[in-house]
Amino acid sequence: MKLRSWQMRTKLGLPASDKRRSISGALIVTSLQFVLTSCSPGGAPSFTLFGAFFPSWMVCGLTGIIGAIVARAAFAGTGLSNVLPYQLFVCTAIGVIVAILVWLVWFGR
Repeated sequence: MKLRSWQMRTKLGLPASDKRRSISGALIVTSLQFVLTSCSPGGAPSFTLFGAFFPSWMVCGLTGIIGAIVARAAFAGTGLSNVLPYQLFVCTAIGVIVAILVWLVWFGR
């Protein structure tokens, strides 16, 4: 017969649960959810594409990926890929920079 944790604790003479600790933990988690949310009342920036709302961050991410691919192709085409160390990190950084610049130019305030 398999005993549950509270049955095992009761059988061993230990208290079944510490309700104060669980209630205070639940209150902390609930209050952190309200504090750490980052939604603005206006909603996320989006635009209509083929009749559906398309999130703008996805477009910026796609342009960042395309920027990283173009950077990799430029490095390989110029022969710089033979000299440049850590190409994955460099191309990823270039992609992130392109995505952030597109976001700032397109949606910057």
